[in-house]
Amino acid sequence: MNKTMTRLRQLRALMKKEILQVLRDPSSILIAFVLPLILLFIFGFGLSLDARHVKVAVVLEDRSPTAQSLYQAFASTDYMDALPAADRKSAENSMINGQSRAILVVPGDFTRQLSRQHRAKIQLLTDGAETNTATILENYVLGIVQKWLAHQARGQNMEIREVIVTKPRIYFNPELNTRSSLIPASIVLIMAIIGTLLTALVVAREWERGTMEAMLATPVRKSDMIFGKLFPYYILGIGSVTLCTLCGVFLFDVPFRGSVFALFLVSTLFLIVTLGQGYLISTITKNQFLASQIALLTAFVPNYMLSGALFEISSMPVAIRTITYLFPARYFLICMQTIFMAGDVWPLLLSNMFCMLLIAAVLFAATIIKTPKRLE
Repeated sequence: MNKTMTRLRQLRALMKKEILQVLRDPSSILIAFVLPLILLFIFGFGLSLDARHVKVAVVLEDRSPTAQSLYQAFASTDYMDALPAADRKSAENSMINGQSRAILVVPGDFTRQLSRQHRAKIQLLTDGAETNTATILENYVLGIVQKWLAHQARGQNMEIREVIVTKPRIYFNPELNTRSSLIPASIVLIMAIIGTLLTALVVAREWERGTMEAMLATPVRKSDMIFGKLFPYYILGIGSVTLCTLCGVFLFDVPFRGSVFALFLVSTLFLIVTLGQGYLISTITKNQFLASQIALLTAFVPNYMLSGALFEISSMPVAIRTITYLFPARYFLICMQTIFMAGDVWPLLLSNMFCMLLIAAVLFAATIIKTPKRLE
């Protein structure tokens, strides 16, 4: 009993020492609360997969009222800005110069073909340098043309025959607003960076300031020392998650259909992994500058590329898909998007939480092994 009480007193004293250190060090506060806001604003306002107001050069080789009506259909949508072009050559020059992203050509026999055969061709030329925009724009054009044809048929009292009628219903994100999926993904990337950075400097700073020798002289266990040092940064990390979530819901109007309990539970597991990763880096390097560089490199680049935040994992090669299972951001991303857009789907959450727990166990085992208890 006395040993347990002594151990608890040592742990409490170590935690108090680390909390005071955090309060005296403004860099930790800046990393935990200011940096996430800056990154969230950049991701939220600067990153979007929606293609709106795409500049399209429209060449009307047919000057008939029917062709003019089709042009107005393109000009009246918010998805593209129709720019009239005199001919194909000038339209091609505008795309080469970057003034437009695509060229839409209405041929001279458009009205005649439409009246005779009830079908006609138009040509769409897109800029392949922007593959995502080109694909989305092609779908936009098809949709606008189909809507215009239906309007023309109704105006001429023609019967519209549809062999197959599709009635789509979109779950979780009915408006197809990419921000609803990008904001949870942004929080994942932000917490990966913040969690690793917060602790990457902890032990390295102790070694550089010469206070680690005094720490090693104490009877504190390795596990207690690690827990005592990480606890204040866990509190900062949870505060950062809360701040980012509030901004996502109230500033970016992202739906939050899950519970706060589920949010904090999955965030806790992910923070354990990232804080442990930063602590391990700090223990190995023992240099603040080197630790910060390795933390940024290992926290941002792999999680950005391999978590599924922007790139679909199923479209990656098999070898790369296999590697993604090693990164906790993959599992945290699934949990966050589920909590925000679907709610507390516990079978899905628990399976991904278990994977994060396994990674955390491996990291902390490696950290305990690499943490010295005597001077070399």
